[in-house]
Amino acid sequence: MTLTETPAPGMTTPLPAAGTTRLHRVAGLDISLTGTGIATIGGTTRVPTAGRRADSLAERDTRLKYITGRVLEEVGTVDLVCVEGPVSYQQPGGSTWDRAGLWWRIVSSFIGREMPVAVIPPTSRAKYATGRGNARKTAVLDAAQQRYGAILPTDDEADALILRAMGLDWLGQALVSVPDGYRAALGGVRWPDMGVNR
Repeated sequence: MTLTETPAPGMTTPLPAAGTTRLHRVAGLDISLTGTGIATIGGTTRVPTAGRRADSLAERDTRLKYITGRVLEEVGTVDLVCVEGPVSYQQPGGSTWDRAGLWWRIVSSFIGREMPVAVIPPTSRAKYATGRGNARKTAVLDAAQQRYGAILPTDDEADALILRAMGLDWLGQALVSVPDGYRAALGGVRWPDMGVNR
C-alpha cells in the first residue's frame, strides 16, 4: 500500500491514484503560553512567547491572538486536530485564565473551520509514549525521539508529535507499531465522531 504526501496548506490535494491511500492529515498541538508545540505531516515546530505579570489586558489579548494565528497558519487544513486537554490548577491566577483562554481560542477556531478535534488527557499522552501515565515530560521526549527517530529540541514538540501519532493510530495509520499496553491510552481520549470504529 502506497502512502501519498499531502501538499502545503492552501494547495489543492490531488486524488490518490487507484490502489493508494492518502495519509490522513493529522495535527498534534501541545498548547502553551510559553511554547506551543505543533506537529504536522511537515514535521514539528514551536511557537515561543513571553509575557509579564504587569502586562495589560490588551497586551495579553495580543499575545493570545498571536499564538492562535501562528498555530492556525502552521496547521492549515487537516482531517483531525489532536490537542492536549487542559490541566487543572489548584490556585488560579492571571496566567491560568490566559492558558484557558488560549486553549479555547485555538480549539474554537478549528471547530469554526469544521475540523474535528480530539481532546487527549496528559496522562493518555504520557502512557501512549512511555507506557506510564505519570511519566515526566523528559521521559516522553526521550521515548518520542527513540520510537520515531525524530530530533526534537523541546518537550513541547515531543508532546505534539505523540498527540499526532495517537490521532493517526486511531485512524488506522499508525506511524510505527506501539505495544498494546501503550495503545490502551487511546481509550481515554475524547475522539470526535468521524465514523471510526476502533
